[in-house]
Amino acid sequence: MATSVYLSALAVAVVVALATGDLGVLWWMTLFAAPDASVQVTWPNVLLLILAGLVVAWVLWEFLHGPLTGPPSEQDRDTMRLRVALYVAAACTLVTPFLTTWSSWAAVVMFVPMFGVVLLLSPVVGRTRRHVLILRVSGTLGYGCAAVGLGLALSGHAVGALALVAGLASLIWNVLVLRAQWDNKRFQRATVKYGILALVLPFVLTMAGGLSGVPPEFYDDVVAVVGLLAVVWLARSAHDLHAPPAVSVPSA
Repeated sequence: MATSVYLSALAVAVVVALATGDLGVLWWMTLFAAPDASVQVTWPNVLLLILAGLVVAWVLWEFLHGPLTGPPSEQDRDTMRLRVALYVAAACTLVTPFLTTWSSWAAVVMFVPMFGVVLLLSPVVGRTRRHVLILRVSGTLGYGCAAVGLGLALSGHAVGALALVAGLASLIWNVLVLRAQWDNKRFQRATVKYGILALVLPFVLTMAGGLSGVPPEFYDDVVAVVGLLAVVWLARSAHDLHAPPAVSVPSA
């Protein structure tokens, strides 16, 4: 229902933008930020905003539709805790675009649920104790440094080296987890593919933005919204842990 309402409003916003030559409404609906007056109403720009809007609609649908129907698989206490952590992290990531209207320090809190995901997901996908240890160390280092670095940046301190460590460590954690999920029969292949897309697409768009003449702020907002694909990965990972055993087997 919510997804249908959003898509209908998105279609109206596209018509308004093309008819009036003003991207204001479409910009707010897709990027959740103040419009940039320097960006013209051209087909490439409109299509980019539509892409961002479709990502938002897909994220809403994946997050709200819940697990697949059928008798759920047996779950122990750790699995239930992991599902809660995944849903909380997905919800926090979903509201990230709205943080511009909050205190900037609220962005730091966005990293807190990921600590729970790192600690609880690593034993589920880790094959050996050493593998679990590597996942936990890289994940804790990545998201911990990101939270500390963001807090320091908001206080006016330089965080160049810390940001580099955070980015590298979190990248290692994401790659290792996605690779482990691919081999784990509890997770669907489609779930892992969305995780890969959430990891790769922002980098692709960032490079595309650097090669174009569009203002950097425009592409930054688009990349932030496309980054919400991480919500799909988190939510689907939680859904898969609750899905019937026959559905949890990865598709060919």
